[in-house]
Amino acid sequence: MAAEKIFLIGMMGSGKSYWAKKIAKWNKCVGYDLDDIIEMNEEKTIPEIFSEDGEDAFRKTEAKIIRWFKEKKKFVIATGGGTPCFHDNMNWMKKEGVVIWLDESIEVLVSRLIANKTKRPLIANLSDDQISKFVQEKLVERNPIYQQAHYRLTSDEIKEANLKKLILKHVS
Repeated sequence: MAAEKIFLIGMMGSGKSYWAKKIAKWNKCVGYDLDDIIEMNEEKTIPEIFSEDGEDAFRKTEAKIIRWFKEKKKFVIATGGGTPCFHDNMNWMKKEGVVIWLDESIEVLVSRLIANKTKRPLIANLSDDQISKFVQEKLVERNPIYQQAHYRLTSDEIKEANLKKLILKHVS
């Protein structure tokens, strides 16, 4: 496992995009947000893809696009919350690089998601109470997959020093 290819996984709102940018800077590589690449490739927003084509089509596109990274040498990518759970993506990412699970608390996830739910098709039409229930249900569903990551950082461990330490372990 080299730190040339770093995949950040976790629930929506866990800070994957934020940390991908920071890690890319320290690791002197390019940081990507999988959703941004999908939107550029499809020339539609994620909410448009979900409403026009459905979640299945989105998940297929997501799997295809993440595999484009096989040819890239060094990067950090913020995956979507569901990315590891479909099309054998988790096993693929684990073979290709280091997978880090940002396991943020339910309270933090819910507060972040409520603040910008319109950008997130799975929760855009939910009330605040429903968002909390949704997050809890998704975590139960996704935890068995997320737990396969090489590393898990919980709420109080998601800090710059800890991420740097993990990455330094794998620098060639």
